[in-house]
Amino acid sequence: MMEASKYLKQVYAKVEKANQHESEFLQAVEELLSTVEPVFEKHPEYIRENILERILEPERVISFRVPWIDDKGQYQVNRGYRVQFNSAVGPYKGGLRFHPSVNQSILKFLGFEQIFKNALTELSIGGGKGGSDFNPKGKSNQEVMRFCQSFMTELQKHIGPSLDIPAGDIGVGGREIGYLFGQYKRLKQFDAGVLTGKPYGFGGSLIRPEATGYGLVYYTEELLKEHGKSFKDQKVVVSGSGNVAQFATQKAQELGATVIAVSDSNGYIIDETGIDVDLLLDIKNNRRERLTVYAQEKDTSSYHEGSVWTYEGAYDIALPCATQNEITADLAKNFITQGVYCVAEGANMPCDLEAIELYRKEGILFGPAKAANAGGVAVSALEMSQNSQRLRWSAEQVDEELKNIMTMIYKTVSQTAKKYNLDKDYLAGANIAAFEKVADAMILQGLV
Repeated sequence: MMEASKYLKQVYAKVEKANQHESEFLQAVEELLSTVEPVFEKHPEYIRENILERILEPERVISFRVPWIDDKGQYQVNRGYRVQFNSAVGPYKGGLRFHPSVNQSILKFLGFEQIFKNALTELSIGGGKGGSDFNPKGKSNQEVMRFCQSFMTELQKHIGPSLDIPAGDIGVGGREIGYLFGQYKRLKQFDAGVLTGKPYGFGGSLIRPEATGYGLVYYTEELLKEHGKSFKDQKVVVSGSGNVAQFATQKAQELGATVIAVSDSNGYIIDETGIDVDLLLDIKNNRRERLTVYAQEKDTSSYHEGSVWTYEGAYDIALPCATQNEITADLAKNFITQGVYCVAEGANMPCDLEAIELYRKEGILFGPAKAANAGGVAVSALEMSQNSQRLRWSAEQVDEELKNIMTMIYKTVSQTAKKYNLDKDYLAGANIAAFEKVADAMILQGLV
């Protein structure tokens, strides 16, 4: 039997050669492989059945043209995707992202991460992701509707309530989900479980917009608690100002923290008195304005261009909730002098590999995305349950289920790290716990 380290290197070399232009996907693979060698030492059957190489290849990658007509009557064309990565533990589940940066590499990385994130929830959902390089910013409602209808006309051929259940992601909120669902319904039938993140009036779940941000804070709360700390009286910096950042800010402040910063793609605001969440929600969700407006309307705040991670003031907890690779090793070095002792990821892969290695070296508590930001997909699965039962749960019931799931995820990650003598390496704990679940399911199902 080939030794574990040799097997991992051999598989990575093959995957790297086959996907040499997909840097984000390769980064996600490298992050996983850097932590799972102990699993292969304990489970030689994973090597014998070549489970790793089978997991690293998507079950299906769908790419399609999306033609639509803008308000000037001009024909436009974008590219749409759906990566159905792994269905070993359930139907594919993962969001749709509409953003100019979307390409196959980004969606494969997101779908790959989604496999393990979903497995950690202990819910019966596999991993997938999709989207388009369409940018909804600056588009009218009619343009967004026409694009979504064209996108769903093709996508509906490949999804279904027992096959693949998309949700929202960056650029895909309640408006876009509504248009996508409306077109699916016109073409197929009324099946509320085929898309999650729907508005509440036709099958959506309460707490879904808040879920990823709330879940991030619930997970981080458990991480802090195990190390004798809490959010109370802590200064927190959050990157981003979308749903995840907004509701992570809200929940952290409910637990006694002061969130002093949030950001957008151009810059960030500092408000030492604590971010006014109601004002933030109004500016971003109702008025769809930039954060410069917050600084104009809140006397205690100031606006600064650039990355929020260049802020030089002291704080305790960092919650990156914007996008992938926003924190490099150089930016992470600032945390050491600023007194940051905990970093928990609300976005997908916001910290690069060198930054994560720095956290390990410096003993900074780290909550990896596949565990810490699983709240969104958890409540999406709860939405599927409500749709199947034709029931609506109260906000309190959904929130309680969410908190229970995030607490369970943290305990699983922590216990796995201890089981493998990994000390505080919660990235390895998350990767190993999730990988074992998916690998065992694949072995039991035969050649899948």
